[in-house]
Amino acid sequence: MIDVTILVAVYNAEKYLRECLDSLLSQSLQAFQVICVDDGSTDASWDILEDYAHRDSRIETIQLTENHGQAHARNVGLRHAKGTYTCFLDSDDCLSPDALQSAVDVFHAHRQTDCVLFHVVNCDEQGTKISDYPMPSFESLSGDDAFEMSLTWKIHGIYMVRTDIHLQYPYDESCKSYSDDNTTRIHYLKSREVRCCEGIYEYRQHAASVTHRINASRFDYLRANESMKRQLIDLHVSDRILSLYENVRWLVLIDTYMFYYNHRKQLSSTEKAYGLSEIKRVWKGIDISRLSLRHCMKFGYMPFRCSWLLFRLQEEAYFFLRRICHK
Repeated sequence: MIDVTILVAVYNAEKYLRECLDSLLSQSLQAFQVICVDDGSTDASWDILEDYAHRDSRIETIQLTENHGQAHARNVGLRHAKGTYTCFLDSDDCLSPDALQSAVDVFHAHRQTDCVLFHVVNCDEQGTKISDYPMPSFESLSGDDAFEMSLTWKIHGIYMVRTDIHLQYPYDESCKSYSDDNTTRIHYLKSREVRCCEGIYEYRQHAASVTHRINASRFDYLRANESMKRQLIDLHVSDRILSLYENVRWLVLIDTYMFYYNHRKQLSSTEKAYGLSEIKRVWKGIDISRLSLRHCMKFGYMPFRCSWLLFRLQEEAYFFLRRICHK
């Protein structure tokens, strides 16, 4: 019997991959399956994976000829999952030796629990601990409460989940970046209980990560949000949850305009045009009847649905003033 399946999506990770895999082979829990999916790497990642797979039969490898993104790679691995529970480990991150056992122990102790969060430690590129992920202490959360807290990442999205839930709700592949966050939120929403364990996930932070890159991929966040909204509608969630999420979409839209304002000189003309068109398209689609007063009556956040030009003038003035004040 396999207790846990670990999904490892790999793309040009030769620098950290051995450390990642060593942390899995050092686990106190022995009954696990590691599925490593090479997502079209152009470095030595595949050779490293093959070496480890030959050394330990618990490591399985799959090679994709083209890069499709993390969500797709994980879904390819998920189709081969045999564990009762499933989690992911990014190819540049590590787990403490007791991490898997700690999470499984929580599942066994609390039969209504469907998701167990790891204790996340933020590390620098050298793997040195910087800080713990700031998260309120809790013993147990309902699925609705965990979903709501994940909207602003009051709780993080690094966890173990029952495999039957994960198979029912695989990773959202609507965007190459950001849409996998939607799956985390759906898993929380569909859980009876969400708890934490003491097992440590060492999260390595990179200056060159997707969220820090200055290019058009940043606008994928808007499309990922749209995909999340469609899924919530399909799941027939309550009006309260739909309204909560529409307010999140509105705040993300304003934040995306701030990215456009601050970095448009670094974007190509094509990227600028695309970004602005995406902002306008999503601005038109926001259901302003669901926005709370504090999210639509403040200068800089007023929808001005009657005029795109007026909305843009507001944003330009708002972020100009913020820049002046910050100076």
